[in-house]
Amino acid sequence: MGVRFPPGLSILKMEKLKRGSLAAIFTLSGTTIGAGILGLPYVFSKSGFVAGLFWILFLGGIVIYLNLCMGEVSLRTKGRHHFVGFAEKYLGKTGKNIMLFAIFFEIYSALLAYLIGEGESLSRLFTGNAEFSILFGIGFWVIVSSMLYGGIKRLKKVEFWGVLILLSLILIIFVMLSPGVNFGNIIYSSPASLFLPFGVVLFALLGFTAVPDIQEEIPKNKKFVRTAIIVGTLIPIVAYILFSFVFVGNLGVSVNQIATTSFNGFIGKLLILLGVFTMLTSFFVLSFVLREISTKDLREKGKTFIIVSLIPLIIYVIFTLFNFTGFAGVLGIGGAVSGGVLAILILLMNIKSKRKGDRKPEFKVPINWIAIGILSLIFVAGMVVQILNSFG
Repeated sequence: MGVRFPPGLSILKMEKLKRGSLAAIFTLSGTTIGAGILGLPYVFSKSGFVAGLFWILFLGGIVIYLNLCMGEVSLRTKGRHHFVGFAEKYLGKTGKNIMLFAIFFEIYSALLAYLIGEGESLSRLFTGNAEFSILFGIGFWVIVSSMLYGGIKRLKKVEFWGVLILLSLILIIFVMLSPGVNFGNIIYSSPASLFLPFGVVLFALLGFTAVPDIQEEIPKNKKFVRTAIIVGTLIPIVAYILFSFVFVGNLGVSVNQIATTSFNGFIGKLLILLGVFTMLTSFFVLSFVLREISTKDLREKGKTFIIVSLIPLIIYVIFTLFNFTGFAGVLGIGGAVSGGVLAILILLMNIKSKRKGDRKPEFKVPINWIAIGILSLIFVAGMVVQILNSFG
């Protein structure tokens, strides 16, 4: 039986639609999957894998809903807008400023975590221990800062292949480590650490800012935006579960905060290299995003070096010298605070856009003030618990 296309949709147009949908899916997945994956096995091992699995499925479902809410906001709005622009349009200047705070908090938390992670990973790779972490962290900062200001702007263009390579590596790791899984480690649980994964899981799922780009990559058949959002969010969830399963299954509670530093020998070095690569690309992309915000949103072109490079370095040195919290703790706080604030803002933008939007969207997300209140309470509670866990 031959393939039947809708009226007016040729084979060529269908192929373009498929490529656009696939690009949109990988844009969201590529933005979501970052170095947050390296902190998941640690918090899963402390709470118990089943508890971690609950959080990733529970929060994953909420994030799919939030991404769809953001997708509707984008579809209701004519013209090209960035994330901060949506907040200003629907929530006013106050909403814009809160959005900027949340985005800056997320990016600085991530950059701090990546400097901690790269310093420890490189120290273990070259010296066999973490004794020289701060020196390697500063060295990593020097190299990446020079790359950023050397004008390397094409990293985002390799997002499609980058995501494919990363997903392939995760699958290879899953196959390699699966034979060593001990299901006694999987069924272990710790009620006292039940809420520990909340912030790290939320951090790992953050990809809200990529949603407006999706509808631009599918310029005509906007009804496929919803499918792209759902699939693009599900891919990281599945990858995170597989990755965490083999680490916790092999190591139990002995997983390091940076999961890829948990093994010794040849496989240990390979995993460290994977972690270094993942954090390197994430660090560079976030630094570039921060530069764009500082020059275009804040119009602080003369202070770009201070905002993008110097402030993260100062925060890193202070946190390392005073040992405030580790890699997973930073991810947890960053995810709980910035993720929670961004989520609440998205809910408010969605309900406001239903009245103030410029066009009729291709899909609508059900929402009311009761749902906003319940979800907001969940995120506020998550912030409080995560901060207490990280500094308690």
